[in-house]
Amino acid sequence: MSVRKREWTTRKGEQREAWIVDYAINGSRHIETFERKKDADAREAEVTVNVGKGIHIAPSKTPTVREAGEQWLKSCDHIERTTGDTYRQHLQLHIYPYLGPQRLAHLTPPVVRQFEDNLRAGKPAPFSTDEKPHERFKQKRSPAMAKKILTTLGNMLADMQEQGLVAMNAVHSLKKGRKRGKEQQAERRRRGKLKVGVDIPLPEEITKLIAHLPDKWRALFLTAIFTGLRISELRGLKWDSVDLKGAKLHVRGRADKYKEIAQPKSAAGERTLPLPPMLMNTLREHQLKSKFKTKDDFVFPTNKGKVQDYGNILHRGFEPALVEAGLVDKHGKPKYAIHAVRHFYASWCINREKDGGLELPLKMVSERMGHSSIAITANVYGHLFPSGDDGAELKKAEQKLLPV
Repeated sequence: MSVRKREWTTRKGEQREAWIVDYAINGSRHIETFERKKDADAREAEVTVNVGKGIHIAPSKTPTVREAGEQWLKSCDHIERTTGDTYRQHLQLHIYPYLGPQRLAHLTPPVVRQFEDNLRAGKPAPFSTDEKPHERFKQKRSPAMAKKILTTLGNMLADMQEQGLVAMNAVHSLKKGRKRGKEQQAERRRRGKLKVGVDIPLPEEITKLIAHLPDKWRALFLTAIFTGLRISELRGLKWDSVDLKGAKLHVRGRADKYKEIAQPKSAAGERTLPLPPMLMNTLREHQLKSKFKTKDDFVFPTNKGKVQDYGNILHRGFEPALVEAGLVDKHGKPKYAIHAVRHFYASWCINREKDGGLELPLKMVSERMGHSSIAITANVYGHLFPSGDDGAELKKAEQKLLPV
C-alpha cells in the first residue's frame, strides 16, 4: 500500500496534481484519488486498519445508494405495510435525489452531515428520480423530518453492513459523535412545552365539546376523552376488548391507514384501562344500538361493519363538533387537532384531585398512555405535574438561618 503524488498537464496546458492511495487486496488492485495529502493519508490508515480486521470493502465493490435501497426494500417484507411505505417514500423523495448514484463506501460522516444540512436548507438536489423527474426538490425539511430520513438511511446501511456490502455505517458514526443529551434538549426547546388552552383543551372546553357531540360520534369521542386511546387504537377496538361488567377496556391492537389490524406501537401499548360510569353507560347504549355486536366486531365501525376511516372521524366527527361548540381560532377553524383529546386525558390523569383530576403518579400515567418508556411521559407531560408550594418551608429555613 502506498500514497503518492500524481502530476499531469491538461489539454489546455493547466498543471494539476492529486494524491493517490494505491493498494491491492486478494490479488485485486485498487486506486483512490484525493485532492489533499492528509485525506489520502487518512484513507490509507483507515484501509490498513479495516484490512487488519477483515472488514475492508473496496469502493468499486459496494453498491450505489439506489441499488442498496432497492435491495433493502425487498428484504423488508416482514415489516408493517405502513412502515415499508414510509421507508420507500424517504428513499425515493429524499435520499435518492441527493445520494442515489454514490457508492456506499463513499458515505462518510461528513457526507451524511452535508446531506442532512442540504435537507434542512432545501438545497436543490443534484439528481432526479422517476417519481419527480423535472423537479429538484427545493423544499426545506423540518428538523424532525430530516431526523426521520437519516434514521431510514441508517437502517438501510445497517442492513448492508450485516450483508458485508459496506464496512461503516456513516449515520451511526455521525450520531455517536454528537452529544445526545444536548441534542435532545435542543429538540425539546424547538418544539416547546405543550400549553393548556393552546395544545391541550381546558376542562370547560371538553365539557362544551361533550355537550355538542352528535349521537353518531358520541361514544367514540367519549371513549377517546376518558381513556386517552390513540385514534388508531379506537379504530381497531373490538367488542371482545371491552369488559362492560368489569368496567375495563383492553388495548390489544390498532388499525393502520390501510385499515389492517396490527399490534400496538410497543409492548407497553398493550394495556388495560378503567372505564368511568358515564362512559360505561354510553358504551352500553352504543352496543344496544349497534348492528355489529359479536366479539370480533369493531366497536366503532362503518355502516358496513368495517374499520372506520381516519378522515371520516376527523372531518365528519371531530372538527364539526369543535365548530358547533365554538372551539375555533380567530379564523373560525377548529382550535385543536384530534390528538389534543389524548393530551387532555394525560392532563386529567396528572391534575390534582381538588382541581378535578386523578392525581396519578408519573409511572401510572405512563402506563395508561401506553408509552414505551416513562421518559417519554416525563418529556412530554412532566411540566404539567403540580409542584409543591415551598414558600412556608423557605420562610422557616430563612428564619433559622438569619434569626431576627
